[in-house]
Amino acid sequence: MLYLLADQLGFPGLLNLIRYLTFRAGAAAVTALVLGLIIGPRFIGWLRVKQGKGQPIRADGPQTHLAKVGTPTMGGLMILVSVMVAMLLWMDLANRYAWACIGVTVGFGLIGFLDDYDKVKKRSHKGVSGKVRLAGEFLIAGLASWLIVSGNGTELYVPFYNGAVIDLGPLYVVFAAFTIVAFGNAVNLTDGLDGLAIMPVVIASLAFFVIAYLVGNKVFASYLGIPHVPGAGDLTILTAAIIGGGLAFLWFNAPPAAVFMGDTGSLALGGALGTIAVVAHHEIVLAIVGGLFVMETVSVILQVFFYKRTGKRIFRMAPIHHHFEQLGWSEPTVVIRFWIISFVLALAGLATLKLR
Repeated sequence: MLYLLADQLGFPGLLNLIRYLTFRAGAAAVTALVLGLIIGPRFIGWLRVKQGKGQPIRADGPQTHLAKVGTPTMGGLMILVSVMVAMLLWMDLANRYAWACIGVTVGFGLIGFLDDYDKVKKRSHKGVSGKVRLAGEFLIAGLASWLIVSGNGTELYVPFYNGAVIDLGPLYVVFAAFTIVAFGNAVNLTDGLDGLAIMPVVIASLAFFVIAYLVGNKVFASYLGIPHVPGAGDLTILTAAIIGGGLAFLWFNAPPAAVFMGDTGSLALGGALGTIAVVAHHEIVLAIVGGLFVMETVSVILQVFFYKRTGKRIFRMAPIHHHFEQLGWSEPTVVIRFWIISFVLALAGLATLKLR
């Protein structure tokens, strides 16, 4: 909004700074951070009053989690408000990719909100039917993918290879939608311990801040042999807003958490990162950068698959972070070690930019 206003005025005086992506990205991060810290205490208090007993805690989960009874959920709303305000203020709203990201972030956030609301209202951890959720997610992701592809091409790029590998044609929309939905749900599965999901989201956003900037710059993209997507650089503002809003949320979500992110936040943030990866043609790199989320998802798939066929479990409990809790690791130990893994994987993903 401020970009369009400054553009209409011809970027006079200090408004000339708004021309620069780095300035707007920094401003977005600060905006989301400050706004999140300001609204956090009152918002959490409001959630406590409205929800009463807070998020239902699984009876079959780790016994240490029973102490969390009464902690409010839907804290993702706080992140979404901060991120959306920052985006609307500092992003170029004439950019189609901005609207694709906004659509997925808000749409997935709404689905997550309905799921959280159902859990709190019914005092059950089941929430909305999985089929209904997936149908809504694929509808939103499909529309966003169509919007992206209509101005972005349908080529598939892979790490360590210079140039497109294959043109998927119309199938690219399906592939892109699957990427967005899969990553949204992967982040959702990871959100099981205080601070576990939000910091890896921030780390992945830092990595894709770099990727989006390089992909949007013709000179850097040509030098590195990565796809150049005009307009993708503006997504650095979204990644910066997620970083700022995520850090503000972590202030309140640090152990012991005063609020849980809930599906409202995890689905929205995962979907946003998936959409950014699709715009940048770095979907496979997303699986490396977000390898922690992939690991959590695979642990659930393997657990269900083997249990249904053999009656035996591979892990003591899935997702895998609960497995380590059952081995005797304290919650902060699991969280911090998973943060370290996430940071290493983000560096590995960034290394693929040069190794081609």
